[in-house]
Amino acid sequence: MFDNVRADLENARRVNGLPPGRVSLWLKTPLQLGTIAVLTFRLSAWVRRCHVPVLRQLLLVVTTILRRLIEMLTGVQISPRADIGPGLVVHTTHGVFIAETRIGRNCVVQHGVAITHGVRSVGDDVYFGPGAKVIGRAAVGSNVRVVANSVVMTDVADNLTVVGVPARIRWRNRSAAARSAAAAPAPARREGKAADLLSMLPLL
Repeated sequence: MFDNVRADLENARRVNGLPPGRVSLWLKTPLQLGTIAVLTFRLSAWVRRCHVPVLRQLLLVVTTILRRLIEMLTGVQISPRADIGPGLVVHTTHGVFIAETRIGRNCVVQHGVAITHGVRSVGDDVYFGPGAKVIGRAAVGSNVRVVANSVVMTDVADNLTVVGVPARIRWRNRSAAARSAAAAPAPARREGKAADLLSMLPLL
């Protein structure tokens, strides 16, 4: 759990633009509402894996009450049954719902994001813009950006930016474009630069 917490704090510090250092990592970052919600999830998930009989029941009561209070304060609801890798960041709070699913490393979510029941998995390095939704039996690959207010209803492959309701318009993301541009002639490099600009749309 502690390795995940450290990765969560480090990624949150970077995403929120805080300078490097112990003060930013261990004091400023944990006081942000999104980070508080993530830390509460980590604690609740750890308690569910605790196998000491009496201690487990007591901690479940405490963490359940704590989780409900934090949900009311932040508007962030993350299922303690979710399997989420290190580096989870809730960048902006309120209206965030993450059901029981599997999520990889370095996932960043904004306010209004819903990853609903039935979603099979979310890969590594995925960004969800404000109001983005993943519903049904969809699976999202790695290095994916879901633009604000998009609704993902079908599988999304790696290295794509998806837009729309339902999310159908797709561009190749920066890392994939850079790899192909490095091995391609000059015209392909120009195409890679255009893909770089398009991949920045979710950040606008």
